[in-house]
Amino acid sequence: MATYKDNQKNQRDYGSTNNALGVSDHHVERRPSFSGSQIVSKFLSEHDKPKFTTDNETLIHALKGNIGPGMLAMPEAFKNAGLWVGLVLTPVLGLICVHCMFLLVTCSKELCKKAKVASLSYEESAKACFEHGPEGCKKYANAVGYLIKTFLIITQLGFCCVYFVFIPQNLKQAIDCMTTSGTGLSQLAYQGIVIIPILLICYIPQLKHLAPVSLVASVIQAVGIVFILYYVVKDLPEVREQVPAFAGWGAMPLFFSAAIYAFEGIGLVLPLENKMKTPEHFRGPVGVLSTAMGIILCLFTAMGFFGYLQYGTAVQGSITLNLPSREPLSQAVKILISIAVYMTYPLQIYVPFEILTPFVVRRFDDRKKIIAEYVFRTLLVLFTFVLAVVIPNVGLFINLIGAVSSSTLALIFPPVIDLITFWPDKGKYNWRLIKNVFILIVGLLGFVTGTVSSVQAIIDFFINGDESPPFEC
Repeated sequence: MATYKDNQKNQRDYGSTNNALGVSDHHVERRPSFSGSQIVSKFLSEHDKPKFTTDNETLIHALKGNIGPGMLAMPEAFKNAGLWVGLVLTPVLGLICVHCMFLLVTCSKELCKKAKVASLSYEESAKACFEHGPEGCKKYANAVGYLIKTFLIITQLGFCCVYFVFIPQNLKQAIDCMTTSGTGLSQLAYQGIVIIPILLICYIPQLKHLAPVSLVASVIQAVGIVFILYYVVKDLPEVREQVPAFAGWGAMPLFFSAAIYAFEGIGLVLPLENKMKTPEHFRGPVGVLSTAMGIILCLFTAMGFFGYLQYGTAVQGSITLNLPSREPLSQAVKILISIAVYMTYPLQIYVPFEILTPFVVRRFDDRKKIIAEYVFRTLLVLFTFVLAVVIPNVGLFINLIGAVSSSTLALIFPPVIDLITFWPDKGKYNWRLIKNVFILIVGLLGFVTGTVSSVQAIIDFFINGDESPPFEC
């Protein structure tokens, strides 16, 4: 387990924390190993002055880290739940996810005392919880740490696959409608075009150089979301039969998967709290986390409800694909959101880079390590590209990632960690045990049913093709 002293030693050995990925100017042998959560923490520290973040800065980081394509998929999630059922279940599911975030923060602080360290990441907290838990749990500590790392990798690569579908789809719609007769290029052609700029930005070896990119992406994304909300509330139709209150039990797992994908920001919670000047302000009923997630919960619910009410059953995997195709404003919004997502891609894939690269480059001598690293970066980006080409549908990717990875990280592990950390304290009248078992059952039920439904939807996609209405300018 990486301790605070170990991290300080890594920084001294390497010379500076400015090289956020630990990529040496000469060779990769000296690369310190950081977890996925530590990478986010280091990224935050590199563009925040002073070193630790204020409450407002942390709030902005929390909002920026949770708002993305998942929010734009909420209208389709409502389609799978029904208008009024979605309006009720979205806040309920969101509150459960927020509660799990609080569980993780509370357990991490308790485990820091037991492990005698300053801070712990998500995977380190899980490992420490098993190490310091009941005797029968200790032998599983390493396996749990690796398991969470695996799900982090799957989640981040899944995000990148979504981006490889999201960007070309929106660019194609916008550019085709901006020209008189269209470009004649297919979505696959657009995917092939965007792969070069994505590769180039992913070759940047230091996260500190991406800090300005991240800032620009945040501003662009905020502007785009404001205009999207304008479109979904503009001239709203009356509630009609085509927008049912309840869509039926069969599609509920897909709603669960998409909603969990949208709310799954739990990997960012501990790095944010660890970098605060006043970490005691992070928790609490009116703390930074509650405020950020309250805003996010309102935005996601509004986007889902009004987006589904506006476009009905024609709503697509990203609400941007439903915006009026001929209006210059909607075309600009699609391009802006695509640029913002493009700028976010390298931040999403750096976690898999950092976790997996050491296992690859150690097989090569010093002269070939840099070459091996950049070849591996290329192959990993191409891997996400191939998956996106095979399944060129944003909604299908979001449902599968939400069911498999997001439900595991957001709902399954936090109650387990809480139970083991405070065992044998089960709370008065066993309230802690009952509550955590309930959340665990919800997570497992969503994992199983969501995965099965998502896989079935993907199989149907291959057999019957895309059921979305053909796009016309």
